[in-house]
Amino acid sequence: MTNKEIKSIAELEEKEDKRTFGQRVADRVADFGGSWTFILSFLFFLLVWIIFNAYFLLNDGFDPYPFILLNLILSCIAALQAPIIMMSQNRQEEKDRERAKKDFQINLKAEQEIRILQRKLDHILEHQHQEMLKIQEMQIKLLEDIKSQLKK
Repeated sequence: MTNKEIKSIAELEEKEDKRTFGQRVADRVADFGGSWTFILSFLFFLLVWIIFNAYFLLNDGFDPYPFILLNLILSCIAALQAPIIMMSQNRQEEKDRERAKKDFQINLKAEQEIRILQRKLDHILEHQHQEMLKIQEMQIKLLEDIKSQLKK
């Protein structure tokens, strides 16, 4: 297989997305949860929450200083996000295993093709060697004939 064929196979695999709705959501959550966009936006949310409750509402707002509601929200997000990310990682691991199997099959096929080519080359070289020996024998006979004619 050529590199072009291998690339087209990989592109076809990516186009044939057979993920369920839950798997697609898990992948999106994992992608977003592991990005700088998530980290920065979450830090911004925390700062706004703290500033709003501590300073604008003078610590008498809906979530005063120890920020118990904020802690509850953070715990819920962590409790939900962790298994979703694990689902995405497990699915990615399965995908990697399948890709490794296909890579192994491609490598095995390439090795077989190389062995076939090596046998053909060996055959050609052996045939050429035999031809060269025949030619050499003919040259020796011709030289002997020329030598015998020169002696006469």
